[in-house]
Amino acid sequence: MGGDYAPDEIVAGVVRAVRQHGIAVVLAGRPGQLRPLLADHHAAGEIRIVAADDSPGMDEGGLAIWRRPRSSIAVPCQLVRRGQASAVVSAGSTGAIVTTARMRLRLLPGVLRPALAVVLPSRPAPAILLDVGAIADPKPEMLVQFAQLGVAYAQVSHNVAEPRVGLLTIGAEPGKGNKLARRAYELLSEDPKDGGMPIGFIGNIEGSDLLTGKVDVAVTDGFSGNVALKTLEGAERFAVDQLRQIATASPAARLGALLQRRKLREFAELVDSETHGGAVLLGLSGTVVIAHGASRARGVTSACLLAADLEERKITERIRERLGPERHFLRRPLGHPRDAD
Repeated sequence: MGGDYAPDEIVAGVVRAVRQHGIAVVLAGRPGQLRPLLADHHAAGEIRIVAADDSPGMDEGGLAIWRRPRSSIAVPCQLVRRGQASAVVSAGSTGAIVTTARMRLRLLPGVLRPALAVVLPSRPAPAILLDVGAIADPKPEMLVQFAQLGVAYAQVSHNVAEPRVGLLTIGAEPGKGNKLARRAYELLSEDPKDGGMPIGFIGNIEGSDLLTGKVDVAVTDGFSGNVALKTLEGAERFAVDQLRQIATASPAARLGALLQRRKLREFAELVDSETHGGAVLLGLSGTVVIAHGASRARGVTSACLLAADLEERKITERIRERLGPERHFLRRPLGHPRDAD
Protein backbone atom coordinates (compact mmCIF):
# COMPACT_ATOMS: atom_id res chain seq x y z
CA MET A 1 0.00 0.00 0.00
CA GLY A 2 3.04 2.29 0.15
CA GLY A 3 4.49 4.32 -2.70
CA ASP A 4 3.49 7.10 -5.05
CA TYR A 5 1.78 4.65 -7.42
CA ALA A 6 0.38 2.18 -4.89
CA PRO A 7 -1.35 -0.15 -4.94
CA ASP A 8 -1.65 -0.58 -8.74
CA GLU A 9 2.06 -0.61 -9.60
CA ILE A 10 2.93 -2.59 -6.46
CA VAL A 11 0.51 -5.36 -7.44
CA ALA A 12 1.76 -5.36 -11.04
CA GLY A 13 5.37 -5.66 -9.88
CA VAL A 14 4.53 -8.46 -7.47
CA VAL A 15 2.67 -10.42 -10.15
CA ARG A 16 5.75 -10.15 -12.37
CA ALA A 17 8.02 -11.31 -9.51
CA VAL A 18 5.82 -14.34 -8.90
CA ARG A 19 5.32 -15.36 -12.53
CA GLN A 20 8.67 -14.54 -14.07
CA HIS A 21 10.97 -15.30 -11.13
CA GLY A 22 9.06 -17.80 -9.00
CA ILE A 23 9.17 -15.72 -5.81
CA ALA A 24 6.43 -16.41 -3.25
CA VAL A 25 4.91 -13.09 -2.20
CA VAL A 26 2.27 -12.14 0.36
CA LEU A 27 0.52 -8.80 -0.10
CA ALA A 28 -0.37 -6.80 3.02
CA GLY A 29 -3.11 -4.21 2.69
CA ARG A 30 -6.82 -3.66 2.30
CA PRO A 31 -8.31 -6.76 0.63
CA GLY A 32 -11.08 -4.71 -0.94
CA GLN A 33 -8.52 -2.74 -2.92
CA LEU A 34 -6.11 -5.57 -3.67
CA ARG A 35 -8.46 -8.32 -4.84
CA PRO A 36 -9.77 -6.41 -7.90
CA LEU A 37 -6.21 -5.56 -8.95
CA LEU A 38 -5.14 -9.19 -8.70
CA ALA A 39 -8.21 -10.17 -10.68
CA ASP A 40 -7.19 -7.74 -13.42
CA HIS A 41 -3.93 -9.71 -13.72
CA HIS A 42 -5.77 -13.05 -13.44
CA ALA A 43 -3.70 -13.71 -10.32
CA ALA A 44 -6.39 -13.97 -7.64
CA GLY A 45 -5.47 -17.57 -6.87
CA GLU A 46 -1.70 -17.10 -7.04
CA ILE A 47 -0.98 -14.44 -4.43
CA ARG A 48 -2.13 -14.45 -0.83
CA ILE A 49 -3.45 -11.31 0.85
CA VAL A 50 -3.03 -10.58 4.55
CA ALA A 51 -5.36 -7.88 5.83
CA ALA A 52 -3.78 -4.64 7.03
CA ASP A 53 -6.41 -2.03 7.78
CA ASP A 54 -4.11 0.96 8.18
CA SER A 55 -1.95 2.45 5.40
CA PRO A 56 0.53 5.17 6.45
CA GLY A 57 0.84 8.08 4.04
CA MET A 58 4.05 8.87 2.20
CA ASP A 59 4.42 12.08 4.23
CA GLU A 60 4.17 10.30 7.59
CA GLY A 61 7.33 9.76 9.58
CA GLY A 62 8.25 7.25 12.24
CA LEU A 63 6.49 8.87 15.20
CA ALA A 64 3.18 8.98 13.34
CA ILE A 65 2.90 5.18 13.19
CA TRP A 66 4.57 4.25 16.47
CA ARG A 67 1.39 2.66 17.89
CA ARG A 68 -0.30 1.35 14.75
CA PRO A 69 0.11 -2.45 14.86
CA ARG A 70 -2.28 -3.08 11.96
CA SER A 71 -0.51 -0.87 9.45
CA SER A 72 0.54 -2.29 6.09
CA ILE A 73 4.16 -1.91 7.27
CA ALA A 74 3.74 -3.45 10.73
CA VAL A 75 1.86 -6.54 9.55
CA PRO A 76 4.65 -7.80 7.21
CA CYS A 77 7.22 -7.23 9.97
CA GLN A 78 5.11 -9.34 12.31
CA LEU A 79 4.91 -12.10 9.70
CA VAL A 80 8.70 -12.15 9.45
CA ARG A 81 9.12 -12.18 13.21
CA ARG A 82 6.74 -15.17 13.48
CA GLY A 83 8.59 -17.03 10.74
CA GLN A 84 5.63 -16.80 8.33
CA ALA A 85 7.61 -14.71 5.84
CA SER A 86 11.30 -14.23 5.11
CA ALA A 87 11.61 -10.56 4.16
CA VAL A 88 9.74 -7.27 3.99
CA VAL A 89 9.52 -5.10 0.86
CA SER A 90 7.87 -1.67 0.89
CA ALA A 91 7.89 1.50 -1.18
CA GLY A 92 6.30 3.51 1.61
CA SER A 93 7.65 6.27 3.85
CA THR A 94 11.28 5.54 4.73
CA GLY A 95 10.94 6.99 8.23
CA ALA A 96 7.83 4.91 8.89
CA ILE A 97 9.47 1.72 7.64
CA VAL A 98 12.69 2.20 9.63
CA THR A 99 10.81 2.97 12.85
CA THR A 100 8.34 0.10 12.45
CA ALA A 101 11.00 -2.42 11.49
CA ARG A 102 13.13 -1.47 14.49
CA MET A 103 10.12 -1.89 16.76
CA ARG A 104 8.71 -5.10 15.26
CA LEU A 105 11.92 -6.90 14.28
CA ARG A 106 14.68 -7.48 16.80
CA LEU A 107 18.10 -5.96 16.31
CA LEU A 108 20.84 -8.53 15.82
CA PRO A 109 22.79 -9.14 19.06
CA GLY A 110 25.04 -6.19 19.82
CA VAL A 111 23.76 -3.99 16.98
CA LEU A 112 23.03 -0.51 18.29
CA ARG A 113 21.25 0.90 15.25
CA PRO A 114 20.38 -0.48 11.83
CA ALA A 115 21.79 1.22 8.73
CA LEU A 116 20.27 1.87 5.33
CA ALA A 117 22.51 0.72 2.50
CA VAL A 118 22.17 1.47 -1.21
CA VAL A 119 24.07 0.25 -4.25
CA LEU A 120 25.76 2.97 -6.30
CA PRO A 121 26.46 2.53 -10.04
CA SER A 122 30.21 2.66 -9.61
CA ARG A 123 32.66 1.27 -12.14
CA PRO A 124 34.12 -1.29 -12.60
CA ALA A 125 31.94 -2.79 -9.83
CA PRO A 126 29.02 -1.42 -7.78
CA ALA A 127 29.76 0.34 -4.49
CA ILE A 128 27.68 0.31 -1.32
CA LEU A 129 26.91 3.52 0.56
CA LEU A 130 25.60 3.46 4.13
CA ASP A 131 23.99 4.94 6.14
CA VAL A 132 21.67 6.90 3.85
CA GLY A 133 19.02 7.94 6.34
CA ALA A 134 18.34 5.52 9.18
CA ILE A 135 20.19 7.57 11.83
CA ALA A 136 21.35 11.14 11.32
CA ASP A 137 23.55 11.47 14.44
CA PRO A 138 25.36 8.20 15.10
CA LYS A 139 28.21 7.63 17.52
CA PRO A 140 31.65 6.89 16.04
CA GLU A 141 31.39 3.27 17.21
CA MET A 142 28.24 2.91 15.13
CA LEU A 143 30.13 3.86 11.98
CA VAL A 144 32.50 0.97 12.67
CA GLN A 145 29.45 -1.23 12.98
CA PHE A 146 28.07 0.15 9.73
CA ALA A 147 31.34 -0.80 8.07
CA GLN A 148 30.84 -4.40 9.18
CA LEU A 149 27.27 -4.36 7.85
CA GLY A 150 28.44 -2.94 4.52
CA VAL A 151 31.24 -5.48 4.18
CA ALA A 152 28.78 -8.33 4.74
CA TYR A 153 26.43 -6.84 2.14
CA ALA A 154 29.24 -6.49 -0.42
CA GLN A 155 30.37 -10.07 0.16
CA VAL A 156 26.87 -11.52 -0.07
CA SER A 157 25.40 -9.40 -2.85
CA HIS A 158 28.43 -8.71 -5.06
CA ASN A 159 30.76 -11.60 -4.19
CA VAL A 160 33.60 -9.26 -3.14
CA ALA A 161 35.92 -11.39 -1.01
CA GLU A 162 37.73 -8.52 0.73
CA PRO A 163 35.77 -5.27 0.32
CA ARG A 164 37.67 -1.98 0.51
CA VAL A 165 36.04 0.36 3.03
CA GLY A 166 36.30 4.15 2.93
CA LEU A 167 35.01 6.80 5.35
CA LEU A 168 33.13 9.55 3.52
CA THR A 169 34.22 13.00 4.74
CA ILE A 170 35.53 16.34 3.45
CA GLY A 171 39.12 15.33 2.72
CA ALA A 172 41.35 12.33 2.20
CA GLU A 173 43.79 13.22 4.99
CA PRO A 174 43.31 11.42 8.35
CA GLY A 175 42.64 14.64 10.28
CA LYS A 176 39.88 15.92 7.99
CA GLY A 177 36.24 16.07 9.01
CA ASN A 178 34.23 16.79 12.15
CA LYS A 179 34.66 15.08 15.52
CA LEU A 180 32.54 12.14 14.40
CA ALA A 181 34.64 11.50 11.30
CA ARG A 182 37.98 11.92 13.08
CA ARG A 183 37.06 9.52 15.88
CA ALA A 184 35.51 7.03 13.43
CA TYR A 185 38.75 7.12 11.43
CA GLU A 186 40.72 6.18 14.54
CA LEU A 187 38.40 3.30 15.37
CA LEU A 188 38.31 1.98 11.82
CA SER A 189 42.12 2.04 11.71
CA GLU A 190 42.33 -0.20 14.79
CA ASP A 191 41.93 -3.96 14.90
CA PRO A 192 38.28 -4.94 15.51
CA LYS A 193 37.44 -5.60 19.14
CA ASP A 194 35.32 -8.29 20.79
CA GLY A 195 35.90 -10.89 18.11
CA GLY A 196 34.78 -8.84 15.12
CA MET A 197 36.23 -9.74 11.74
CA PRO A 198 38.84 -7.48 10.08
CA ILE A 199 37.70 -4.49 8.02
CA GLY A 200 39.61 -3.55 4.88
CA PHE A 201 39.74 0.14 5.77
CA ILE A 202 41.67 2.23 3.22
CA GLY A 203 41.09 5.66 4.79
CA ASN A 204 39.01 8.74 4.08
CA ILE A 205 37.27 9.35 0.77
CA GLU A 206 35.50 12.39 -0.69
CA GLY A 207 32.20 12.63 -2.52
CA SER A 208 34.01 12.65 -5.86
CA ASP A 209 35.31 9.13 -5.10
CA LEU A 210 31.91 7.47 -4.72
CA LEU A 211 31.50 6.45 -8.37
CA THR A 212 35.15 5.88 -9.28
CA GLY A 213 35.57 2.36 -7.98
CA LYS A 214 38.00 3.46 -5.27
CA VAL A 215 36.04 1.62 -2.57
CA ASP A 216 33.51 -1.18 -2.36
CA VAL A 217 31.88 0.23 0.79
CA ALA A 218 31.51 3.91 1.73
CA VAL A 219 30.56 4.61 5.36
CA THR A 220 29.05 7.81 6.72
CA ASP A 221 26.28 9.13 8.97
CA GLY A 222 22.67 9.09 7.80
CA PHE A 223 22.47 12.83 7.26
CA SER A 224 25.54 13.07 5.03
CA GLY A 225 24.70 9.80 3.29
CA ASN A 226 21.19 10.91 2.41
CA VAL A 227 22.43 14.24 1.05
CA ALA A 228 25.07 12.44 -1.02
CA LEU A 229 22.54 9.94 -2.36
CA LYS A 230 19.98 12.57 -3.36
CA THR A 231 22.71 14.66 -5.01
CA LEU A 232 23.86 11.66 -7.05
CA GLU A 233 20.29 10.84 -8.06
CA GLY A 234 19.74 14.40 -9.23
CA ALA A 235 23.01 14.39 -11.18
CA GLU A 236 22.10 11.09 -12.83
CA ARG A 237 18.69 12.41 -13.94
CA PHE A 238 20.35 15.54 -15.28
CA ALA A 239 22.90 13.48 -17.25
CA VAL A 240 20.20 11.25 -18.75
CA ASP A 241 18.06 14.25 -19.75
CA GLN A 242 21.04 15.99 -21.33
CA LEU A 243 22.01 12.89 -23.29
CA ARG A 244 18.45 12.53 -24.51
CA GLN A 245 18.38 16.13 -25.72
CA ILE A 246 21.77 15.81 -27.42
CA ALA A 247 20.79 12.53 -29.08
CA THR A 248 17.70 14.10 -30.67
CA ALA A 249 19.08 17.56 -31.49
CA SER A 250 19.66 16.92 -35.22
CA PRO A 251 19.33 14.20 -37.86
CA ALA A 252 23.03 13.42 -37.52
CA ALA A 253 22.68 13.14 -33.74
CA ARG A 254 19.68 10.84 -34.08
CA LEU A 255 21.66 8.63 -36.46
CA GLY A 256 24.56 8.53 -34.00
CA ALA A 257 22.19 7.65 -31.16
CA LEU A 258 20.72 4.87 -33.27
CA LEU A 259 24.17 3.43 -33.85
CA GLN A 260 24.98 3.69 -30.15
CA ARG A 261 21.56 2.64 -28.84
CA ARG A 262 22.92 -0.41 -27.04
CA LYS A 263 25.46 1.61 -25.06
CA LEU A 264 22.93 4.33 -24.33
CA ARG A 265 20.46 1.71 -23.10
CA GLU A 266 23.13 0.20 -20.84
CA PHE A 267 23.93 3.62 -19.37
CA ALA A 268 20.27 4.42 -18.74
CA GLU A 269 19.79 1.09 -17.00
CA LEU A 270 22.95 1.54 -14.94
CA VAL A 271 21.75 4.80 -13.38
CA ASP A 272 18.07 3.82 -13.14
CA SER A 273 17.05 3.32 -9.49
CA GLU A 274 14.44 0.76 -10.59
CA THR A 275 17.26 -1.56 -11.65
CA HIS A 276 18.81 -1.92 -8.18
CA GLY A 277 15.68 -2.65 -6.13
CA GLY A 278 16.11 -0.15 -3.33
CA ALA A 279 17.82 0.39 0.00
CA VAL A 280 18.41 -2.45 2.46
CA LEU A 281 17.94 -1.94 6.19
CA LEU A 282 20.83 -3.92 7.68
CA GLY A 283 21.30 -5.00 11.29
CA LEU A 284 17.87 -6.49 12.01
CA SER A 285 16.88 -10.11 12.48
CA GLY A 286 14.98 -9.99 9.19
CA THR A 287 15.63 -8.66 5.70
CA VAL A 288 13.96 -5.32 4.90
CA VAL A 289 14.13 -3.71 1.45
CA ILE A 290 12.84 -0.17 0.96
CA ALA A 291 12.02 0.48 -2.68
CA HIS A 292 12.05 4.01 -4.10
CA GLY A 293 8.83 5.86 -3.33
CA ALA A 294 8.30 6.50 -7.05
CA SER A 295 8.79 2.83 -7.98
CA ARG A 296 6.80 1.47 -10.87
CA ALA A 297 6.16 -2.23 -11.45
CA ARG A 298 9.71 -2.93 -12.64
CA GLY A 299 11.20 -1.35 -9.52
CA VAL A 300 8.90 -3.39 -7.28
CA THR A 301 9.95 -6.57 -9.06
CA SER A 302 13.61 -5.63 -8.59
CA ALA A 303 13.00 -5.00 -4.87
CA CYS A 304 11.39 -8.43 -4.47
CA LEU A 305 14.33 -10.03 -6.29
CA LEU A 306 16.82 -8.22 -4.06
CA ALA A 307 15.01 -9.29 -0.88
CA ALA A 308 14.78 -12.90 -2.02
CA ASP A 309 18.44 -12.98 -3.04
CA LEU A 310 19.68 -11.53 0.26
CA GLU A 311 17.55 -13.94 2.24
CA GLU A 312 18.70 -16.90 0.18
CA ARG A 313 22.33 -15.88 0.71
CA LYS A 314 21.67 -15.52 4.46
CA ILE A 315 22.68 -11.90 4.91
CA THR A 316 21.73 -11.81 8.61
CA GLU A 317 23.89 -14.84 9.37
CA ARG A 318 26.82 -13.27 7.56
CA ILE A 319 26.44 -10.11 9.63
CA ARG A 320 26.40 -12.16 12.84
CA GLU A 321 29.65 -13.80 11.79
CA ARG A 322 31.31 -10.46 11.05
CA LEU A 323 30.36 -8.88 14.36
CA GLY A 324 31.91 -11.71 16.37
CA PRO A 325 30.77 -13.63 19.43
CA GLU A 326 30.81 -10.76 21.92
CA ARG A 327 29.55 -7.88 19.79
CA HIS A 328 29.74 -5.22 22.53
CA PHE A 329 30.47 -2.04 20.57
CA LEU A 330 29.75 0.47 23.33
CA ARG A 331 30.84 -0.50 26.81
CA ARG A 332 30.60 1.57 29.97
CA PRO A 333 33.57 1.26 32.30
CA LEU A 334 32.93 -0.44 35.61
CA GLY A 335 31.79 2.00 38.23
CA HIS A 336 29.88 4.15 35.74
CA PRO A 337 27.07 6.02 37.56
CA ARG A 338 24.40 4.28 35.51
CA ASP A 339 25.60 0.88 36.79
CA ALA A 340 24.15 1.76 40.17
CA ASP A 341 20.57 2.04 38.86
